[in-house]
Amino acid sequence: MRYANSITSLTVLLVAAACAGGDRWTGTITDSAGVAMVSNTAEGMWGTSSQWTLEEELRIGSIEGEPEYQFGQVGFIAVDSRDRIYVADAQAQNIRVFASSGEYEQTIGRPGAGPGELGPGLTFLVVASGDTLFVPDLTNRRVNLYAPDGSEAGSFPIALERGLPMVWRGTSTGIVACQIRPLSLPNAPARDSMDAIVLYGTSGEVSDTLFKFRSGGTLNLGGQTPEINLYSPESVWDITADGRLLYGVNNEYRISLYSRGGSLERVVSMPFELKPVAETDKRVVMEYLERAWTDAGVPPQALAQLRQIVHFGESFPAFSSVLAGPRGSIWVQHVQPASELSEEELEDYNLLEESGAPSWDVFDAQGRYLGVVTMPPKFAPRLIRGNQIYGVWRDELDVQYVTRLRIIGVGGDDTGVVPLETQ
Repeated sequence: MRYANSITSLTVLLVAAACAGGDRWTGTITDSAGVAMVSNTAEGMWGTSSQWTLEEELRIGSIEGEPEYQFGQVGFIAVDSRDRIYVADAQAQNIRVFASSGEYEQTIGRPGAGPGELGPGLTFLVVASGDTLFVPDLTNRRVNLYAPDGSEAGSFPIALERGLPMVWRGTSTGIVACQIRPLSLPNAPARDSMDAIVLYGTSGEVSDTLFKFRSGGTLNLGGQTPEINLYSPESVWDITADGRLLYGVNNEYRISLYSRGGSLERVVSMPFELKPVAETDKRVVMEYLERAWTDAGVPPQALAQLRQIVHFGESFPAFSSVLAGPRGSIWVQHVQPASELSEEELEDYNLLEESGAPSWDVFDAQGRYLGVVTMPPKFAPRLIRGNQIYGVWRDELDVQYVTRLRIIGVGGDDTGVVPLETQ
């Protein structure tokens, strides 16, 4: 059996070398019960001529002028089959729709609690099959649905007894996925501590449970008093265009790829060193939280009580987030400690947007390390579609702009849907 495994490992290594196109890869791929274990070194495959780069091709926004182009607090961004851009604005409590060229088309939704209206805290939105728009509205405990022309198409309830929707993801192929965290509600049976990633149909029914995993510790809602445990291990995930799951727990640098049926196909690992959380990091984060609480209307006498529920881990995570990229690539974001930023950068520090660094590790479809892509300063990516990255850029006045970057050097058709065996 040991001899057979050695032959299998050698064969995989030879195939990997043959597919490298002349670029040198120093990692190893071994087979473990049918799962490809990809161990990378810190040396990437990209050379000077093969390095992927980024080029800004669209910026939507204005500091003055037409109000349709002025954003208050951009949440997530979605793109439909016609490449129209949907932007959730939490401050305006609406969704603005722009053509692929950046021209304003229409506004969907308005503040309120009635049909088609949106409550405070608007963050996520995803495009489902047939370009139906899903807009979760936790304040009103429902998900609003809108037709491709922007008209109201009904809603379905968010049942908190089933769990709290934490993260929503959508794909270019219309897949809608959501991470649900169990809640311990008064006078209700105790729940387990397992989050679930579920898939939704176009009418709001749960069509499948894709994956279950132990709940992270950042937001602890299970006890009598809620807790915020910053930099504790947390699950990070994304869905590929063909419905596979990228998943990792960020206390170690390991990204697992699961088939749509739930089978583990590949595990990608990288060496890393944990960075300790310094006192400067704690101070800057607490100052940000106190500003956010004050802006939200929390009275001064309650701030001291809120401070008591915030706790810090000893080390930062191994990585910040993961995104499915073009041609089956995997993008993994570095962490960015506040203590590594300049005083000027700390003046308008935003914990939600700047915990992740501009630097992203990029792996090919086999999980082999290609190298680093660095995004522009003050740019926070929201999603990758083909060879385009959509996100939010903030200027020196903290004004927000929806920005699209093009990935240069990808090659091929850049659709992002390429079977692994053909890579």
